[in-house]
Amino acid sequence: MEKPVRLDKFLADAGAGTRSEVKKYIQKGQVQVNGKLVKKPELKITEEDQVVMNGQEIHAAPEYVYYLFNKPAGCVSATEDSRDKTVLDYIEEKDRRKGLFPVGRLDKDTEGFLLITDDGPLAHELLSPKKHVDKTYYAKVSGKVTEEDAARLAEGVDIGEKDLTRPARLEILSTWESGTESAEAGNNWESEIRLTIHEGKFHQVKRMMEALGKKVTYLKRLSMGPLALPSDLSTGKYRPLTEKELELLKSAGNS
Repeated sequence: MEKPVRLDKFLADAGAGTRSEVKKYIQKGQVQVNGKLVKKPELKITEEDQVVMNGQEIHAAPEYVYYLFNKPAGCVSATEDSRDKTVLDYIEEKDRRKGLFPVGRLDKDTEGFLLITDDGPLAHELLSPKKHVDKTYYAKVSGKVTEEDAARLAEGVDIGEKDLTRPARLEILSTWESGTESAEAGNNWESEIRLTIHEGKFHQVKRMMEALGKKVTYLKRLSMGPLALPSDLSTGKYRPLTEKELELLKSAGNS
């Protein structure tokens, strides 16, 4: 907070409540500035002022916020959409800030790890093709995935763009016969895989598997760079990054 700001804005940005809620708190005499009771929401304060609300000191909001979100299927990776629920609709009002956006995109039907922040410079670093930040996915696939497929992905495959995909790392978790013939896959095999890529092209994982004659039936992002989706973070829920996680993420972006 470099410039003076209104008291109600300071409190709202700090997560003390919505703008309308904190105005009521101020007008009811529940807020003190530098030990004095104030009742004017428009009062200008600076970072040197001490603000206490209901006996609790309120500190200025951080420059940026970072949320780790477990995206559910059915919502879109956008800040607004006229038809579908967006990932920002899952962020509680008290945690919303102007400028929040998802870092990269997950398809509407894809679940899992998504970073939501208002830190544009860091997002740019994480998404830059030059940084080669790993993104790991778990997928269920219609078709029998083989070591030959893994070798092809390691070399790069043609997904209809100017260049082949960057080398990807495929781990075959399991394959089995489903007992039901798949017309699209041409066989009755199914597979579970873990795939690590370094890009973020449109529908990339699905297009890579299609290039191998397979079809992705379920997709979930497990990790991005050094951060993995926590096992205790339920689908549709989010939490702030810890200081250690943020440090790791920034190191990945700067590497």
